[in-house]
Amino acid sequence: QVQLVESGGGLVQAEGSLKLSCAAFGRLFNNWVMGWFRQAPGKEREFVAGISPGGAVTDYAESVKGRFTISRDNAKNSVYLQMKSLKPEDTAVYYCARSRYTYTTTPTTDYDYWGQGTQVTVSS
Repeated sequence: QVQLVESGGGLVQAEGSLKLSCAAFGRLFNNWVMGWFRQAPGKEREFVAGISPGGAVTDYAESVKGRFTISRDNAKNSVYLQMKSLKPEDTAVYYCARSRYTYTTTPTTDYDYWGQGTQVTVSS
């Protein structure tokens, strides 16, 4: 049984920062590739960032490179998304997800467990 629970979303002004957290419940978290995705109203869910099981390898969407940082703490079964220099176009529901694979990928279909999402709203 795998459960993912996101937290940390909220309302922030443009150029502000937020840190999202995802608590994972299930065995062998330190073997999982994890990802963050987002979905804005009327748009498809899109990849934001991914991280390898040990945390050494990360991957980012071009739109967030240099502004967002994904990290994990395997001792706490948690993955994080630090977001800086937020823009109104970053407004979306953010989801964490577990990959089916042992390397980071971008398609949503490559991820088999999802959290319920946390809303991030960036005002201009």
